[in-house]
Amino acid sequence: MKVLVIGAGGREHAIVWKLAQSRHAEKIFCCPGNAGISELAECISFDDNNFDSLVDFARYEGIDLTIVGPEAPLSRGIVDVFEKNGRKIVGPNMKAAQLEGSKVFAKDLMRRYGIPTAEYKAFTSYLHAEDYVRMKGAPIVIKADGLAAGKGVIVAETVDEAIAGLKLIMKDRAFGDAGNKVLVEECIRGEEASFMAFTDGKTILPMVSAQDHKRIFDGDKGPNTGGMGAYSPAPVITPEIESIVMEKIMRPVIKGLQSEGIKYKGILYAGLMIKENKPYALEFNCRLGDPEAQPVLTRLKTDLVDVALAIADEKLSGVNLEWKPEHSVCIVIASKGYPGAYEKGRAIEGLHDVKKMDDVFVFHSGTSFNDNKVITSGGRVLGVTALGRDIRDAKSKAYNATEKIHFKGMHYRRDIADRAINNSFDSASEQCQ
Repeated sequence: MKVLVIGAGGREHAIVWKLAQSRHAEKIFCCPGNAGISELAECISFDDNNFDSLVDFARYEGIDLTIVGPEAPLSRGIVDVFEKNGRKIVGPNMKAAQLEGSKVFAKDLMRRYGIPTAEYKAFTSYLHAEDYVRMKGAPIVIKADGLAAGKGVIVAETVDEAIAGLKLIMKDRAFGDAGNKVLVEECIRGEEASFMAFTDGKTILPMVSAQDHKRIFDGDKGPNTGGMGAYSPAPVITPEIESIVMEKIMRPVIKGLQSEGIKYKGILYAGLMIKENKPYALEFNCRLGDPEAQPVLTRLKTDLVDVALAIADEKLSGVNLEWKPEHSVCIVIASKGYPGAYEKGRAIEGLHDVKKMDDVFVFHSGTSFNDNKVITSGGRVLGVTALGRDIRDAKSKAYNATEKIHFKGMHYRRDIADRAINNSFDSASEQCQ
């Protein structure tokens, strides 16, 4: 069968890499893809707002299945257009994708159905938001309502930082229309984790746990990014915590949407904060995390095509997910300046050396070609991912591989997975999100 993947990042490279191992996938296309993806799939270029052209392409090429990687096309209704034209596609429709597209929608839904989350208040007025922040004090969290590529969250330790965050979002319009509304949210201190699951709207199959590293610098310092690394499993998600998450968060949100006439199919991702062994849902994503997808998919044994077809056909109850026992670690290599304005066009060296290494995979996030050379084209450039017998072994392999890669101005954190290795999940290392 022929499969089309929508997207261009490390998440999509991991999806394509996993699909390429399927006994079903005869041909894989990716729109638009990147330099790394082009080794496994035929990359095509379409206006990412022109879903009708993508449907025409799928019809012309005889595409049997489409998988959507990023959140933006989901929020703009790509699933609705494909399904209207009778094309099989994996991802939530436009109404369901509001769960990520609007943090206010998600928080209101959680409030209605008793899903544990941080206290919050939404604002469209800057002056009212500022007054509220001064009244509540700090620490406090400021969030842009709409999609902001994982960067629209400001954890403010002081009132001045919070007000600067409000100005950045609402006055300076740093995230465009995503800042038409803001959430001012209670700061819950605890341990962050990513909980992802496959669902066909009825059955929910949890994936292995993962933990992302959002801040740009070691020690969780500096501004938030789309993610600077991840590892799986996350020790903070114990079997007991997983049971609570499924019972109190994942099932209620699917049932809540269903009761409001919305069927959710695809990937459901809950961004969690674990405080005193109690999980809180801070937000939801409607797709695999990036970089969490990289360590999670390298551990997946089950054929991804089988899973995707079962989601599309609402037959997920017949799937038995199997996972490799190995642990995995992903190190993100970023361009100089990221998450702000960053450099592009830097030649990347060392990729061929890493290909020779066992249990190591380099997923491209922001790369392209120039005169047959792989160059940087994004803020996050590569995700070096390794499997190991435990977290320490996987981390060692991932960093050994990372050190073989070079481009001018490259930056990466050097403490990915340290907290899991050191079991440093105590009050001194708690985060606020």
